[in-house]
Amino acid sequence: MPHTVEIPEGLEYVGASLLTVVFVLLGQSHVVGRYRKKAGIEYPQLYAEKAQAEKSRDAHLFNCAQRATQHTLEQLPNVLILTAINGLKYPIPTAAAITLWSVSRVSFTRGYLTGDPKKRSNLIHVLGQLGLIGMLGSSIYTAYTWVVAGLK
Repeated sequence: MPHTVEIPEGLEYVGASLLTVVFVLLGQSHVVGRYRKKAGIEYPQLYAEKAQAEKSRDAHLFNCAQRATQHTLEQLPNVLILTAINGLKYPIPTAAAITLWSVSRVSFTRGYLTGDPKKRSNLIHVLGQLGLIGMLGSSIYTAYTWVVAGLK
């Protein structure tokens, strides 16, 4: 049986918030490339070897930049799935959560780039993660209502 899907008012903010994710990824890629060059780590080597990182602060910082980017990429599928589900029902809160997540990724990366990975987690990073947990909860609720009450 076909359903009509209404585009909710405010969905444009979800699209705009997703652009912040693109800028975060571009920024992280730039940082990784800069540290790769400074450390002299050739492609296709993904990380500096332990001996290289122990010998060179640039190689260590390259590993930190690379790991921060990898962590973002690991979370990205979940972020996009939650955005797709939530954005159709709750576009404004979804846009706010995605923007907060993007800001938290910048903070996470900057903390990692101190060279001390323990500094990667801070209040802004925690808030971004809480936003994702909130989106997970509302996605579960939205999916439940779609299944139980029909797509509305």
